[in-house]
Amino acid sequence: MSIPLPLFVAIPLAAAFLLPMFGKKGKSAATVLANMVTLSLLVLAIVTIRQYGAYEVGKWSIPLGIILVRDGLSSLLLLAIGVVSSAAMLFSTRYMEQYTAKAKYLSLFLLMVAGMNGVVLSGDIFNLYVFLEIASIASYALVGFGCEHEELEASFKYMVLGSIASTFILFGIALVYGNTGALNMAYISKAIQDSGVNAGLAFALALFVTGFGLKAALVPFHAWLPDAHPSAPAPISAMLSGILIKTLGVYALARMVFNVFGVSVEIGWLLMVLGLSSMVVGAFLALGQWDFKRLLAYSSISQIGYVILGIGLGATLISQQASLAWASLAILGGLFHLVNHAVYKSLLFLTSGSVEMSTGTRQLREMGGLAERMPITRTTCAVASASIAGVPPFSGFWSKLILVVAAVQARLFWVAAIIVFVSLCTLIMYLKIHRYVFLGEVPRSLEHIKENKGSMLVAMVFLACLCVLMGLLVLVPGLRENVLDPAVQVLTDGVKYSADVMGMTIGT
Repeated sequence: MSIPLPLFVAIPLAAAFLLPMFGKKGKSAATVLANMVTLSLLVLAIVTIRQYGAYEVGKWSIPLGIILVRDGLSSLLLLAIGVVSSAAMLFSTRYMEQYTAKAKYLSLFLLMVAGMNGVVLSGDIFNLYVFLEIASIASYALVGFGCEHEELEASFKYMVLGSIASTFILFGIALVYGNTGALNMAYISKAIQDSGVNAGLAFALALFVTGFGLKAALVPFHAWLPDAHPSAPAPISAMLSGILIKTLGVYALARMVFNVFGVSVEIGWLLMVLGLSSMVVGAFLALGQWDFKRLLAYSSISQIGYVILGIGLGATLISQQASLAWASLAILGGLFHLVNHAVYKSLLFLTSGSVEMSTGTRQLREMGGLAERMPITRTTCAVASASIAGVPPFSGFWSKLILVVAAVQARLFWVAAIIVFVSLCTLIMYLKIHRYVFLGEVPRSLEHIKENKGSMLVAMVFLACLCVLMGLLVLVPGLRENVLDPAVQVLTDGVKYSADVMGMTIGT
């Protein structure tokens, strides 16, 4: 089946402009339409998982026209976006009834999805920036959707730091264009291969690392995330942590470093340092939190460090011309952890939303004994917690094991030790959640609460099943070869990306 690449952007974009017309009376119809859109995007991502190619928008040939490119890495991200957005939208069906202007929420949600899909498909850096801004602006509005003091303050802080990140990225694009005369990634890569990296391009790369690092909430660029996550509605927290920071930050940074500029030992070590710093600092800050969602937010900073560490270790090994097999293993661990974290952290934020909706609080000290009253929420939270802590046989165990093996094979035993240490810290923080939320005695103020039902439970159970089953992605050869290995190869091939894009058959 040949699916035109613009559909991944056009479908959610068209629905986003249509939904506000439904108004309050058409709220149910708007909800059904929004769920159909996210589900259709997931189905398209699955059925076209190995459909690679390029699409020249308006039939303008590259490098003059806009081009959309789908390769193994793009396919992996499209799949992750489809899974998380479908679950978050399904959870929103009932959860967002407590808010007004639901149709506007659904519209902003789909705008964010359209922007993320555009980022992973864009073949030129300026349109990557345009789609990044669409997703970012929608997310600023969604963080402050409750319109309370806390939400508006967090949204403003997120907007200011996000705008600074976007400014860095735009300045970097301007420098790249000034030094290469092109915006198409394939042509930029070829120009850099022909003439090398001069001072202007080196400064542009530094701007990209800073800008995309801010979007990914890497330490020390993480200040916006701990406020944005607790303030946003639970489905939006799931989207922000589950997939947005990976699409606008990690994916874009990996694409620029590996496929456009080319890797070096220096950039590889820089990514490793950023990853390790995020892992350790995020874990330590999470341990001291008593706000349920703020703890999850700092945990996201820690977990995104695993992804950057794997990618950085792979870049370092490739630059040192070490074993390509171990470089591929490190990148595999990073990318596999990316999709794992997308699933289990989305689930954790949805469970936190279920708990908050029932109890009216996010403070761990004010809860207790909810296991009997919210058994499904407790079970799904336990599955996600075991996965993020790396407990076998859940999915998080396999990605962390791959990273440990890659670090040992690279003779970086201290890196492997840090990975294990942070995993232990992660286990402690999630045991803390279960101790204070689900165990002990129920406070008198919470004796009346009941389990949330309907679409909220379906979304959580769906993601919990994935936490159990996703280990098959590395254990079953056919799945790994179709889902993960093509994404790894895109990064290990590096600047060969330019020749691949120019040789692709143009779709229609």
